[in-house]
Amino acid sequence: MSNRWNHNIHYHPMILSAVPPGARSALDVGCGEGMLARRLREKVPDVVGVDLDRSSIDLATSFDDDISYVVADVLTHDFPSSFDFITSVATLHHMDATAALTRFKSLLRPGGTMVIVGLARPQVRDLPYEVAGAVATRVHKRSKGYWQHPSPVCWPPPETYSSMRRLAATLLPGVRYRRHILWRYSLTWEKPN
Repeated sequence: MSNRWNHNIHYHPMILSAVPPGARSALDVGCGEGMLARRLREKVPDVVGVDLDRSSIDLATSFDDDISYVVADVLTHDFPSSFDFITSVATLHHMDATAALTRFKSLLRPGGTMVIVGLARPQVRDLPYEVAGAVATRVHKRSKGYWQHPSPVCWPPPETYSSMRRLAATLLPGVRYRRHILWRYSLTWEKPN
């Protein structure tokens, strides 16, 4: 599995580099078959993966690891504790973004870090990113191949890149928003103590 590549996996190293030192617990929202959760477990002792798709969780639990996988709606599930690190890759656009960011914020411990990699709907002003993304994708696919994940797809995303940036700035004061070439954006936020 270490040789799999797609637009989401491409950003796993960035997410893993943001895990705060001493983090004891992590939540992977929309964990799918658990690829990122297993990488997180190499850095964090207690990892929970949550996903609404039972078939994805069935794949995740087929691996021999000590990660807790939950088939549940992250917006309503009663987690027994909060988390030092929360991540979500290509999942936020499956939910109401305001409700999801508010919920993630409430599940994060003071001093904890949240990293979200998401998709958004492009507008005309995003054309240079769209063209660059198409070129970069061709280069990556040619050199690495492409792994199509088995998880459900939601298209088009309800939020534009601009609206997502504004929403995140409102709900997560001090958030770092970055636009990425491979048709993604990221939000990195540390909850104040």
